[in-house]
Amino acid sequence: MELGMNVLHDFGIQSTRYLQVTYQDSQDWFILVSVLADLRNAFYVLFPIWFHLQEAVGIRLLWVAVIGDWLNLVFKWILFGHRPYWWVRDTDYYDNTSAPLIKQFPVTCETGPGSPSGHAMGSAGVYYVMVTSILASFQGKKTPTYRFRCLSVILWLVFWAVQLNVCLSRIYLAAHFPHQVVAGVMSGIAVAETSRRVRGIYDASLRKYVLVTGFLFAFAVGFYLLLGALGVDLLWTLEKARRWCERPEWVHIDTTPFASLLKNLGTLLGLGLALHSGLYRRGCRGPLRGRLSFRLGCIGASLVLLHLFDSLRPPARVELVFYVLSFCKSAAVPLASVGLIPYCLARLLGGTHGKAL
Repeated sequence: MELGMNVLHDFGIQSTRYLQVTYQDSQDWFILVSVLADLRNAFYVLFPIWFHLQEAVGIRLLWVAVIGDWLNLVFKWILFGHRPYWWVRDTDYYDNTSAPLIKQFPVTCETGPGSPSGHAMGSAGVYYVMVTSILASFQGKKTPTYRFRCLSVILWLVFWAVQLNVCLSRIYLAAHFPHQVVAGVMSGIAVAETSRRVRGIYDASLRKYVLVTGFLFAFAVGFYLLLGALGVDLLWTLEKARRWCERPEWVHIDTTPFASLLKNLGTLLGLGLALHSGLYRRGCRGPLRGRLSFRLGCIGASLVLLHLFDSLRPPARVELVFYVLSFCKSAAVPLASVGLIPYCLARLLGGTHGKAL
Protein backbone atom coordinates (compact mmCIF):
# COMPACT_ATOMS: atom_id res chain seq x y z
CA MET A 1 0.00 0.00 0.00
CA GLU A 2 2.76 2.43 0.95
CA LEU A 3 4.72 1.62 -2.19
CA GLY A 4 1.63 2.22 -4.32
CA MET A 5 1.02 5.61 -2.71
CA ASN A 6 4.68 6.53 -3.15
CA VAL A 7 4.46 5.71 -6.85
CA LEU A 8 1.25 7.77 -7.13
CA HIS A 9 2.87 10.67 -5.30
CA ASP A 10 5.98 10.42 -7.46
CA PHE A 11 3.80 10.69 -10.56
CA GLY A 12 2.30 13.83 -9.07
CA ILE A 13 5.71 15.31 -8.31
CA GLN A 14 6.88 14.60 -11.84
CA SER A 15 3.70 16.25 -13.17
CA THR A 16 4.34 19.35 -11.06
CA ARG A 17 7.96 19.45 -12.18
CA TYR A 18 6.93 19.11 -15.84
CA LEU A 19 4.39 21.93 -15.62
CA GLN A 20 6.76 24.25 -13.76
CA VAL A 21 9.56 23.71 -16.27
CA THR A 22 7.49 23.65 -19.45
CA TYR A 23 5.15 26.51 -18.54
CA GLN A 24 7.37 28.64 -16.35
CA ASP A 25 6.21 31.77 -18.17
CA SER A 26 2.62 30.98 -17.11
CA GLN A 27 3.34 31.33 -13.40
CA ASP A 28 1.22 34.47 -12.99
CA TRP A 29 -1.70 32.85 -14.80
CA PHE A 30 -1.73 29.77 -12.58
CA ILE A 31 -1.50 31.89 -9.44
CA LEU A 32 -4.41 34.04 -10.66
CA VAL A 33 -6.52 30.95 -11.40
CA SER A 34 -5.83 29.59 -7.93
CA VAL A 35 -6.79 32.89 -6.31
CA LEU A 36 -10.00 33.17 -8.35
CA ALA A 37 -10.95 29.58 -7.55
CA ASP A 38 -10.79 30.27 -3.83
CA LEU A 39 -14.19 29.68 -2.26
CA ARG A 40 -14.11 33.18 -0.79
CA ASN A 41 -15.00 34.54 -4.25
CA ALA A 42 -18.15 32.43 -4.28
CA PHE A 43 -19.29 34.21 -1.11
CA TYR A 44 -18.08 37.72 -1.88
CA VAL A 45 -18.74 37.89 -5.65
CA LEU A 46 -20.88 35.10 -7.12
CA PHE A 47 -23.42 34.82 -4.31
CA PRO A 48 -24.62 38.47 -4.31
CA ILE A 49 -24.81 38.49 -8.12
CA TRP A 50 -26.89 35.33 -8.37
CA PHE A 51 -29.02 36.06 -5.32
CA HIS A 52 -30.27 39.36 -6.72
CA LEU A 53 -30.77 37.93 -10.22
CA GLN A 54 -32.30 34.59 -9.22
CA GLU A 55 -32.75 34.25 -5.49
CA ALA A 56 -33.13 30.46 -5.48
CA VAL A 57 -29.88 30.00 -7.39
CA GLY A 58 -28.03 32.23 -4.95
CA ILE A 59 -29.35 30.24 -2.00
CA ARG A 60 -28.46 26.92 -3.62
CA LEU A 61 -25.00 28.19 -4.55
CA LEU A 62 -24.23 29.16 -0.98
CA TRP A 63 -25.53 25.88 0.46
CA VAL A 64 -23.44 23.88 -2.03
CA ALA A 65 -20.34 25.93 -1.23
CA VAL A 66 -20.76 25.54 2.54
CA ILE A 67 -21.76 21.87 2.65
CA GLY A 68 -19.17 20.99 0.02
CA ASP A 69 -16.36 22.65 1.95
CA TRP A 70 -17.53 21.02 5.19
CA LEU A 71 -17.45 17.60 3.52
CA ASN A 72 -14.05 18.48 2.10
CA LEU A 73 -12.78 19.06 5.64
CA VAL A 74 -14.18 15.72 6.85
CA PHE A 75 -12.70 13.88 3.85
CA LYS A 76 -9.32 15.48 4.46
CA TRP A 77 -9.35 14.38 8.10
CA ILE A 78 -10.18 10.82 7.02
CA LEU A 79 -7.85 10.47 4.02
CA PHE A 80 -4.70 12.07 5.53
CA GLY A 81 -3.56 13.35 2.13
CA HIS A 82 -0.09 14.83 1.78
CA ARG A 83 0.72 17.93 -0.24
CA PRO A 84 3.49 17.88 -2.87
CA TYR A 85 5.49 20.78 -1.44
CA TRP A 86 6.16 18.97 1.81
CA TRP A 87 6.01 15.32 0.67
CA VAL A 88 8.87 15.71 -1.79
CA ARG A 89 11.13 16.98 1.02
CA ASP A 90 9.85 14.71 3.77
CA THR A 91 9.80 11.35 2.00
CA ASP A 92 12.59 8.78 1.91
CA TYR A 93 11.36 7.58 -1.49
CA TYR A 94 14.11 9.54 -3.20
CA ASP A 95 17.82 9.60 -2.60
CA ASN A 96 19.06 12.98 -1.47
CA THR A 97 20.62 13.55 -4.88
CA SER A 98 17.59 12.54 -6.98
CA ALA A 99 14.69 14.36 -5.33
CA PRO A 100 13.02 16.66 -7.92
CA LEU A 101 13.29 20.38 -7.29
CA ILE A 102 9.80 21.83 -6.80
CA LYS A 103 9.18 25.56 -6.68
CA GLN A 104 6.90 27.11 -4.08
CA PHE A 105 4.75 30.22 -4.35
CA PRO A 106 2.89 32.54 -1.92
CA VAL A 107 -0.30 30.49 -2.36
CA THR A 108 1.38 27.08 -2.10
CA CYS A 109 1.79 26.62 1.64
CA GLU A 110 -1.72 25.68 2.75
CA THR A 111 -1.82 24.00 6.13
CA GLY A 112 -4.60 21.42 5.82
CA PRO A 113 -4.42 17.89 4.40
CA GLY A 114 -4.39 17.68 0.63
CA SER A 115 -7.07 15.17 -0.37
CA PRO A 116 -9.43 16.04 -1.91
CA SER A 117 -8.56 19.46 -3.29
CA GLY A 118 -10.78 22.15 -1.76
CA HIS A 119 -10.22 24.54 -4.65
CA ALA A 120 -11.22 21.91 -7.22
CA MET A 121 -14.18 20.71 -5.16
CA GLY A 122 -15.49 24.21 -4.49
CA SER A 123 -15.01 25.38 -8.06
CA ALA A 124 -16.70 22.29 -9.51
CA GLY A 125 -19.67 22.55 -7.17
CA VAL A 126 -20.24 26.26 -7.63
CA TYR A 127 -19.84 26.28 -11.41
CA TYR A 128 -22.02 23.19 -11.74
CA VAL A 129 -24.79 25.06 -9.94
CA MET A 130 -24.42 28.03 -12.26
CA VAL A 131 -24.36 25.99 -15.47
CA THR A 132 -27.33 23.80 -14.56
CA SER A 133 -29.32 26.82 -13.38
CA ILE A 134 -28.73 28.72 -16.62
CA LEU A 135 -29.71 25.71 -18.70
CA ALA A 136 -32.82 25.11 -16.61
CA SER A 137 -33.96 28.72 -17.06
CA PHE A 138 -33.56 28.52 -20.85
CA GLN A 139 -35.00 25.07 -21.36
CA GLY A 140 -38.33 25.48 -19.61
CA LYS A 141 -40.89 22.78 -20.41
CA LYS A 142 -40.36 22.78 -24.16
CA THR A 143 -38.46 20.22 -26.20
CA PRO A 144 -34.78 21.24 -26.41
CA THR A 145 -34.12 23.33 -29.50
CA TYR A 146 -30.99 23.57 -31.60
CA ARG A 147 -30.05 26.86 -29.91
CA PHE A 148 -30.49 25.30 -26.48
CA ARG A 149 -28.25 22.38 -27.43
CA CYS A 150 -25.59 24.80 -28.67
CA LEU A 151 -25.84 26.79 -25.44
CA SER A 152 -25.55 23.58 -23.45
CA VAL A 153 -22.40 22.50 -25.32
CA ILE A 154 -20.81 25.93 -24.89
CA LEU A 155 -21.56 26.14 -21.17
CA TRP A 156 -20.27 22.64 -20.45
CA LEU A 157 -17.12 23.32 -22.47
CA VAL A 158 -16.58 26.45 -20.39
CA PHE A 159 -17.26 24.46 -17.22
CA TRP A 160 -14.66 21.81 -18.03
CA ALA A 161 -12.17 24.42 -19.25
CA VAL A 162 -12.46 26.16 -15.87
CA GLN A 163 -12.03 22.88 -13.98
CA LEU A 164 -9.01 21.93 -16.08
CA ASN A 165 -7.33 25.26 -15.40
CA VAL A 166 -8.06 25.01 -11.68
CA CYS A 167 -6.64 21.48 -11.52
CA LEU A 168 -3.52 22.38 -13.48
CA SER A 169 -3.07 25.47 -11.32
CA ARG A 170 -3.15 23.49 -8.08
CA ILE A 171 -0.70 20.92 -9.49
CA TYR A 172 1.60 23.62 -10.89
CA LEU A 173 1.74 25.41 -7.54
CA ALA A 174 2.67 22.13 -5.75
CA ALA A 175 -0.41 22.43 -3.55
CA HIS A 176 -2.03 19.17 -4.72
CA PHE A 177 -1.32 15.89 -6.47
CA PRO A 178 -3.28 15.04 -9.66
CA HIS A 179 -5.44 12.39 -7.97
CA GLN A 180 -6.44 14.93 -5.31
CA VAL A 181 -7.77 17.48 -7.80
CA VAL A 182 -9.65 14.79 -9.74
CA ALA A 183 -11.26 13.62 -6.49
CA GLY A 184 -12.13 17.24 -5.70
CA VAL A 185 -13.88 17.83 -9.02
CA MET A 186 -15.90 14.62 -8.79
CA SER A 187 -16.87 15.34 -5.17
CA GLY A 188 -17.92 18.90 -5.99
CA ILE A 189 -20.15 17.75 -8.84
CA ALA A 190 -21.71 15.10 -6.58
CA VAL A 191 -22.57 17.68 -3.91
CA ALA A 192 -24.04 20.11 -6.46
CA GLU A 193 -26.07 17.39 -8.17
CA THR A 194 -27.42 16.18 -4.82
CA SER A 195 -28.53 19.72 -3.96
CA ARG A 196 -30.93 19.68 -6.93
CA ARG A 197 -32.99 17.07 -5.09
CA VAL A 198 -33.08 18.87 -1.75
CA ARG A 199 -35.94 21.35 -2.01
CA GLY A 200 -35.96 22.23 1.67
CA ILE A 201 -33.01 24.61 1.39
CA TYR A 202 -35.10 27.26 -0.39
CA ASP A 203 -37.67 27.78 2.34
CA ALA A 204 -35.70 26.64 5.38
CA SER A 205 -36.75 28.24 8.67
CA LEU A 206 -34.35 30.13 10.89
CA ARG A 207 -34.55 27.22 13.34
CA LYS A 208 -33.37 24.88 10.60
CA TYR A 209 -30.43 27.14 9.78
CA VAL A 210 -29.43 27.23 13.45
CA LEU A 211 -29.79 23.45 13.83
CA VAL A 212 -27.80 22.68 10.67
CA THR A 213 -25.05 25.10 11.67
CA GLY A 214 -24.92 23.60 15.14
CA PHE A 215 -24.87 20.04 13.81
CA LEU A 216 -22.05 20.73 11.35
CA PHE A 217 -19.98 22.39 14.06
CA ALA A 218 -20.68 19.70 16.68
CA PHE A 219 -19.94 16.87 14.26
CA ALA A 220 -16.61 18.38 13.16
CA VAL A 221 -15.49 19.15 16.72
CA GLY A 222 -16.73 15.78 17.99
CA PHE A 223 -14.94 13.94 15.21
CA TYR A 224 -11.76 15.87 15.98
CA LEU A 225 -11.98 15.10 19.71
CA LEU A 226 -12.83 11.44 19.12
CA LEU A 227 -9.85 10.80 16.88
CA GLY A 228 -7.69 12.84 19.23
CA ALA A 229 -8.72 10.55 22.09
CA LEU A 230 -7.68 7.59 19.92
CA GLY A 231 -4.25 9.12 19.46
CA VAL A 232 -4.80 10.56 15.98
CA ASP A 233 -3.54 14.13 15.55
CA LEU A 234 -5.73 15.76 12.92
CA LEU A 235 -3.53 18.86 12.92
CA TRP A 236 -0.42 16.93 11.88
CA THR A 237 -0.22 18.97 8.71
CA LEU A 238 0.54 22.22 10.55
CA GLU A 239 3.98 20.92 11.50
CA LYS A 240 4.61 19.81 7.93
CA ALA A 241 3.64 23.21 6.54
CA ARG A 242 5.76 25.18 9.00
CA ARG A 243 8.72 22.89 8.53
CA TRP A 244 8.84 22.65 4.75
CA CYS A 245 7.42 25.97 3.53
CA GLU A 246 10.27 28.06 2.14
CA ARG A 247 9.04 31.31 3.71
CA PRO A 248 7.26 31.49 7.08
CA GLU A 249 5.04 34.39 5.96
CA TRP A 250 3.46 32.12 3.34
CA VAL A 251 1.90 29.96 6.07
CA HIS A 252 -1.43 31.60 6.90
CA ILE A 253 -3.75 30.78 9.78
CA ASP A 254 -6.81 31.25 7.59
CA THR A 255 -5.90 28.05 5.69
CA THR A 256 -6.19 25.88 8.81
CA PRO A 257 -9.11 23.41 8.96
CA PHE A 258 -10.91 25.18 11.81
CA ALA A 259 -10.61 28.57 10.12
CA SER A 260 -12.32 27.16 7.04
CA LEU A 261 -14.98 25.47 9.18
CA LEU A 262 -15.93 28.60 11.10
CA LYS A 263 -15.95 30.81 8.01
CA ASN A 264 -18.37 28.47 6.25
CA LEU A 265 -20.65 28.04 9.24
CA GLY A 266 -20.71 31.78 9.81
CA THR A 267 -21.81 32.32 6.21
CA LEU A 268 -24.59 29.74 6.47
CA LEU A 269 -25.94 31.12 9.74
CA GLY A 270 -25.69 34.66 8.37
CA LEU A 271 -27.82 33.65 5.39
CA GLY A 272 -30.47 32.24 7.70
CA LEU A 273 -30.52 35.37 9.83
CA ALA A 274 -30.69 37.58 6.74
CA LEU A 275 -33.55 35.67 5.07
CA HIS A 276 -35.67 35.87 8.21
CA SER A 277 -34.99 39.52 9.03
CA GLY A 278 -37.21 42.53 8.65
CA LEU A 279 -34.55 44.14 6.45
CA TYR A 280 -34.94 41.34 3.89
CA ARG A 281 -38.73 41.59 3.86
CA ARG A 282 -38.67 45.36 3.38
CA GLY A 283 -35.86 45.26 0.83
CA CYS A 284 -35.73 42.14 -1.36
CA ARG A 285 -39.42 41.40 -0.76
CA GLY A 286 -40.56 45.00 -0.92
CA PRO A 287 -42.42 46.82 -3.71
CA LEU A 288 -39.20 47.44 -5.69
CA ARG A 289 -38.19 43.79 -5.99
CA GLY A 290 -39.41 43.52 -9.58
CA ARG A 291 -37.39 46.47 -10.85
CA LEU A 292 -34.19 45.57 -12.69
CA SER A 293 -32.55 48.83 -11.64
CA PHE A 294 -33.12 47.89 -8.00
CA ARG A 295 -31.59 44.46 -8.45
CA LEU A 296 -28.59 45.82 -10.34
CA GLY A 297 -28.14 48.47 -7.69
CA CYS A 298 -28.12 45.78 -4.99
CA ILE A 299 -25.50 43.82 -6.93
CA GLY A 300 -23.26 46.83 -7.48
CA ALA A 301 -23.48 48.06 -3.90
CA SER A 302 -22.93 44.54 -2.54
CA LEU A 303 -19.81 43.98 -4.64
CA VAL A 304 -18.30 47.28 -3.58
CA LEU A 305 -19.09 46.89 0.11
CA LEU A 306 -18.03 43.25 0.28
CA HIS A 307 -14.78 44.04 -1.52
CA LEU A 308 -13.98 46.63 1.12
CA PHE A 309 -15.13 44.24 3.82
CA ASP A 310 -12.94 41.44 2.47
CA SER A 311 -9.87 43.64 2.79
CA LEU A 312 -10.35 43.70 6.58
CA ARG A 313 -8.32 40.86 8.09
CA PRO A 314 -8.93 39.71 11.67
CA PRO A 315 -5.79 39.84 13.85
CA ALA A 316 -4.04 36.46 13.86
CA ARG A 317 -1.96 36.73 17.04
CA VAL A 318 -4.49 34.86 19.18
CA GLU A 319 -6.04 31.93 17.29
CA LEU A 320 -9.31 31.84 19.27
CA VAL A 321 -9.91 35.55 18.64
CA PHE A 322 -9.11 35.06 14.95
CA TYR A 323 -11.61 32.19 14.66
CA VAL A 324 -14.40 34.11 16.42
CA LEU A 325 -13.86 37.23 14.33
CA SER A 326 -13.70 35.14 11.13
CA PHE A 327 -17.06 33.57 12.03
CA CYS A 328 -18.62 36.99 12.66
CA LYS A 329 -17.12 38.46 9.50
CA SER A 330 -18.45 35.59 7.38
CA ALA A 331 -21.91 35.92 8.93
CA ALA A 332 -21.92 39.60 8.03
CA VAL A 333 -21.47 38.87 4.31
CA PRO A 334 -25.02 37.57 3.61
CA LEU A 335 -26.45 39.89 6.25
CA ALA A 336 -25.10 42.84 4.28
CA SER A 337 -25.86 41.65 0.74
CA VAL A 338 -29.29 40.12 1.50
CA GLY A 339 -30.54 42.37 4.29
CA LEU A 340 -28.82 45.70 4.84
CA ILE A 341 -28.00 46.81 1.30
CA PRO A 342 -31.41 45.99 -0.30
CA TYR A 343 -33.18 47.67 2.62
CA CYS A 344 -31.11 50.85 2.38
CA LEU A 345 -31.45 50.97 -1.38
CA ALA A 346 -35.20 50.39 -1.19
CA ARG A 347 -35.53 53.26 1.26
CA LEU A 348 -33.42 55.49 -0.96
CA LEU A 349 -35.21 54.66 -4.22
CA GLY A 350 -38.58 54.60 -2.52
CA GLY A 351 -38.04 58.04 -1.04
CA THR A 352 -36.77 59.43 -4.34
CA HIS A 353 -39.71 57.90 -6.21
CA GLY A 354 -42.17 59.31 -3.69
CA LYS A 355 -40.74 62.83 -4.03
CA ALA A 356 -40.90 62.60 -7.82
CA LEU A 357 -44.60 61.86 -7.58
